[in-house]
Amino acid sequence: MKLIIATPSPFARKVRIVLREKAIQFEEQVDGPWNPNSIVSKINPLGKVPVLVLDDGEMIYDSSVIIEYLETLRYEPALIPLDANQRIKVRQIEVLADGIADAAVLITLEKHRIEKIQSLDWINRQQTKIDAGIAALSKQLGRSLLFCDDALSIADIATACTLGYLDLRFPDYDWRSNARNLANLTTSMEKRGSFKVTKPVVQDIAIVE
Repeated sequence: MKLIIATPSPFARKVRIVLREKAIQFEEQVDGPWNPNSIVSKINPLGKVPVLVLDDGEMIYDSSVIIEYLETLRYEPALIPLDANQRIKVRQIEVLADGIADAAVLITLEKHRIEKIQSLDWINRQQTKIDAGIAALSKQLGRSLLFCDDALSIADIATACTLGYLDLRFPDYDWRSNARNLANLTTSMEKRGSFKVTKPVVQDIAIVE
């Protein structure tokens, strides 16, 4: 199988980490979703990464759907609990982390527009979502080391990927001061081999007019 990615994408990184944690063999192909000749725009109607291309040519897109598919392959470790209550909790945290990442991407794109047409109100609105999302994640984690009974789950991976993306795009944004537990979680996650080899790297984005 092949995974189409962009190197800074927290969504692509989430899947890249899951594949490595499960020791599933795959090929990575870097694409630029914002480039006119991008591959992903031809295989995903939404023009977004990641896209998983299966050996039979079938395409699976959206990071959460890809991870759901990978869970069905029964490779260990399982990263989505079978227990219904725990499953909903973990998926809800994943959605929250993804929502923060979405807001961060929107700010990044807005800041790549010509300065005179950038909307400060739009940027502030997205920043409010990020601040509220981090506060909610911190409350969910509490004093625990991980979100789900001290077992690694997609909640931990998604959260660490999102926070790593914030560090990449907004290095002056001090989210750690009011979320020390999330800072500790992220530090712990970044020590894992799967995280070390998937550190986000900026790709060029064309100026949006």
